[in-house]
Amino acid sequence: MKRIVQLLLAAIVVATVPAIAQFSLAEIPFDSVDVLKFPDNIHLGEAAGVATNSRGDIFVYTRTGNPVMATGANRAFVHGGSRLFQFDRTGKFTREIGQGLYAFLFAEQVRVDPQDNIWVVDSYSHTVIKFDQNGQVQLLLGRKPESINVPTPPFAPPAPPARGAGPAPAPAAGREGGGGGGGGGEGGGRITGPPGTGAPQDVFNRPTDVAWDAQGNIFISDGLAANARVAKFDRNGKFIKSWGIRGSGPGQFINPKGVAVDAQGNVYVADMGNRRIQVFDNEGTFKTQFINVGIPRAICITPGPRQSLFASNSNPPDDIDVDGEIYKMDLTGKLVGRFGRAGKLMKEFGTVNSIDCRTENDLYVGEIGNWRVQKLTLRAK
Repeated sequence: MKRIVQLLLAAIVVATVPAIAQFSLAEIPFDSVDVLKFPDNIHLGEAAGVATNSRGDIFVYTRTGNPVMATGANRAFVHGGSRLFQFDRTGKFTREIGQGLYAFLFAEQVRVDPQDNIWVVDSYSHTVIKFDQNGQVQLLLGRKPESINVPTPPFAPPAPPARGAGPAPAPAAGREGGGGGGGGGEGGGRITGPPGTGAPQDVFNRPTDVAWDAQGNIFISDGLAANARVAKFDRNGKFIKSWGIRGSGPGQFINPKGVAVDAQGNVYVADMGNRRIQVFDNEGTFKTQFINVGIPRAICITPGPRQSLFASNSNPPDDIDVDGEIYKMDLTGKLVGRFGRAGKLMKEFGTVNSIDCRTENDLYVGEIGNWRVQKLTLRAK
């Protein structure tokens, strides 16, 4: 009888431990190089975004430049502050794209689509910009506020659940016609729903990432301020729908930080404030979630028939010396392994904000904590 009681107690303990702590997750061996070579007069700031094209060229959207703010009464007018650099496959600097562009304020992400167009996500200008291969602007989504109130009204999102906890049970279905919240100044949209849904149009409030499905539909995670949604547009930028409200239930978000789409058109969202990755079908219907992935900040899905998902466990802002690793998993959420840790040395990470994974074993990561881009090569065990 005593033995049975001991087994029951052991089973209860195991059931309450987060899945990632129930086994020793395999450490994936890898090599790392600091691949970028800059001219003497150009320097890298916070490497918010890194991406590659089909030729192996490297693009970095970085928080560096000459930000300028002019004030009038309690209104601030801002421009400058971020730059988009291109390098060849060896890391040699080749050019700058969009120098002095009106919307380059605070770099958040850069992505390259299957046609090698370059997409920039800028958090403070609330815009997503599409460039062709020649560096010419092809499409603008969003609206830069003409001015911003100073001081900004306080915004206090609800507290996220405890580490390892699942979401709250309150459901939230995909919502036709949700949209971006107002960006401050001119460009604020008409908010028609609960907090986080915003207005039914392409008016963002600190967007964070962009991805595409096989039909060219555009998915944008939005945002780091009042909005908490994913917005869907057709290939020409026409608004289709959005889903999400602020909260911790299925289909709800607190700071959706990254978005990726698999070959079947399913949409994966790094729900950073809720410590999880949520998975939706192409129309925004909730399918499942992956927990025990730390605080997912950057995500990336490899192309090809056998796809893998990489997700960074971001360093908490109050303790940048812990966590920091990157997880590798399959598209069911099964953890395959992890690599790296927080730190300043090579093969260590300081708040990975972007992951590029054109192949399963060759990755680029952009760090805002260490002001650098590392090229990683995963090795067989």
